[in-house]
Amino acid sequence: MREDCKYHLVSIVTPVYNSEKYLAQNIKSVQLQTHTSLEHILVDDCSTDNSAQIIKHFAEKDNRIRYVKLSENSGAGVARNKAIELAKGDYIAFLDSDDLWYPDKLKKQLAFMQANNYPFTFTAYDKIDIAGKLLGKQVNAKRKVTYKSALYKNPIGCLTVIYSISFFGKQYMPKIRKRQDYALWLKLLKKTDAYGIQQCLSSYRVGNESISSNKFKLLTYEWRIYRDIEGLSRMKSVFYLISAILIKLKSYF
Repeated sequence: MREDCKYHLVSIVTPVYNSEKYLAQNIKSVQLQTHTSLEHILVDDCSTDNSAQIIKHFAEKDNRIRYVKLSENSGAGVARNKAIELAKGDYIAFLDSDDLWYPDKLKKQLAFMQANNYPFTFTAYDKIDIAGKLLGKQVNAKRKVTYKSALYKNPIGCLTVIYSISFFGKQYMPKIRKRQDYALWLKLLKKTDAYGIQQCLSSYRVGNESISSNKFKLLTYEWRIYRDIEGLSRMKSVFYLISAILIKLKSYF
């Protein structure tokens, strides 16, 4: 008989840096989850605004909210890894500090994982503007992602991922400033495929000043992933990088 997933603890990983504009909404979207067995670990990457005070305010009233502060500003990857290190859950989920979940996100995704015995899943998601207004743009989820298909372009939204600790153990992000999530997905995909839910269960905020608007600058990090982390040959790395550029260009037209 399949286990009842409502009893599984989910550890939610949120890196925080100067996110006071969005943090209250972010935390409330976790508190409103219909799957209530969770811990929300927010790791403060030495914010200089009121982020710490906001998190502590919520933590005082809800013991599922955990505040952690890094000793020095180290980037989102290090903050996420600290949260993973401290996680006590059966599953790891990711939610950046300016993004939001819909109330049934965890419940539906965990049921999907349990019903199909999938240890690595993701979902479709909506895009919202800085004010939180829906832009009418959805990012669809592929039904299945393999390691090879993911090399062409990262098809998985960080805010939608859940992976099983019992299957993978605790898996961490590499120490690069950008694209750490993509590198982690590739690492997980070497062990098993990822499966997507076509329903939008979260919203991704675009236009945030903390996120680079020039996505082509991020290609240098993709090159590092291909060459340094994945250990691909120069020829293969060039091939996948050009493919990524062409896919990005196509999305603009």
